[in-house]
Amino acid sequence: MTTYLDFEEPIRELEEQIANTKEIGENTGVDMADKVGELEKKLVATTKEIFSGLSPWQRVQLSRHPDRPYTLAYIKAIAGDTFQEIHGDRGVKDDKAMVGGFGLLDGETVMFIGQQKGVNTKMRQYRNFGMPNPEGYRKALRLMKLAEKFNKPIVTFIDTPGAFPGLEAEERGQGEAIARNIYEMMRLKVPVICIIIGEGASGGALGIGVGDKVVMLENTWYSVISPESCSSILWRSWEYKERAADALKLTSSDMKKNGLVDDVIPEPINGAHRNHEAIFETVKKHISKYLKDLKKVDPDKRIDNRIKKFSKMGVWK
Repeated sequence: MTTYLDFEEPIRELEEQIANTKEIGENTGVDMADKVGELEKKLVATTKEIFSGLSPWQRVQLSRHPDRPYTLAYIKAIAGDTFQEIHGDRGVKDDKAMVGGFGLLDGETVMFIGQQKGVNTKMRQYRNFGMPNPEGYRKALRLMKLAEKFNKPIVTFIDTPGAFPGLEAEERGQGEAIARNIYEMMRLKVPVICIIIGEGASGGALGIGVGDKVVMLENTWYSVISPESCSSILWRSWEYKERAADALKLTSSDMKKNGLVDDVIPEPINGAHRNHEAIFETVKKHISKYLKDLKKVDPDKRIDNRIKKFSKMGVWK
């Protein structure tokens, strides 16, 4: 069953009208092609109008859309049956919120890593809603070091409401695990591409978010805090989340404008949640292009560029 957000209601109504018109034509034998054509043109125009004027809060809603593809969907679309998941951090356990392994991209071996939220209630609980524990970040680092050992590029998919904030996570060194990943990712000798495919929240995103290319899908967000949490801190209520989303400048266009991400990957006209195949193909093409460009750069130069890029963030004259 398709899920519609409140601002997508005009789209839902038009799609229902198209379906009803087609059904009438089939049941009565009357040619309804012209009427269907008119409605389809109106649907395209309405969709363009709605999605070209989205507010920051509406983009946050889209980034969390339940029909939006998650990390494993992207990996399987890109690598297919060649993807071999690797488990465990060799210390505590296998964190189900963080997935990773080797797979083929156009015949080349790539290490894919990302946060996985789960596609239904049971799987979301199993995946801890995409919130990794320290062992998840340590597993990710183990896989990155494995990729570096065999000189294979790394692609990370970021989609998390944040690192798990539980007491047990803090006891096992959540902050240290994320900080260690940031430090080690700066020095990786292989190309690293980081793609925000949904929510990019706080240190949970940064733990696998340091790369030569850090890019966002069009309807995603990337910030130190979610609009709801920001609202609850500043106004003691979640009611001001839309105002907070505006102030945080967390959209892909804002992040690109401020030089915090390198590129924005466009989504289909009606969003990634409505056309999975199109967004999979677009993301795959962009990854191939980024890898081709990065391979031309000497490893030491890549590391130097990576360090300089992140070091200048937040510095203003």
